[in-house]
Amino acid sequence: MKEKNIKLCFAASSGGHYEQLLMLKPLMDKYESIIITEETLYETKINDKKMYYLKQVNRKEKSFIPRMIVNTFRSLQIFMKERPDVVICTGVLSMIPICLISKVARKKLIFIESFAKVTSGTQTGKLLYHFADQFYVQWEQMLEIYPDAIYLGSIY
Repeated sequence: MKEKNIKLCFAASSGGHYEQLLMLKPLMDKYESIIITEETLYETKINDKKMYYLKQVNRKEKSFIPRMIVNTFRSLQIFMKERPDVVICTGVLSMIPICLISKVARKKLIFIESFAKVTSGTQTGKLLYHFADQFYVQWEQMLEIYPDAIYLGSIY
């Protein structure tokens, strides 16, 4: 049975970040949920979930700024249409706009730092650490980098 009062937005880039997000499928099933990820050549759809897609972004490519601008406008459109109460993000770069839009709209932001980061943080994590209502790390030693983070172990 779905909880009707809260709408969740799950946001992650493609690949491993998206795979980590899928570990939260029990939450997706419990609450009304949407998923935002990147456009890829492979299928990322979850059968019963509303999916939205953003451009893949690489900060080292010349198309970085135009793609981030497109993603910002697309994220704003998605946010205005769906009006999520909480954004849960596993990263990275292309998801920054939806995370910051949620904070401007005074909604909750939960960020889960990558499982792959054991001794250093991601650039996105370092930025969103300052905005997240809850910031989770998956390795206890990451508390040295993010002292106010929450460590509960791995989501795997």
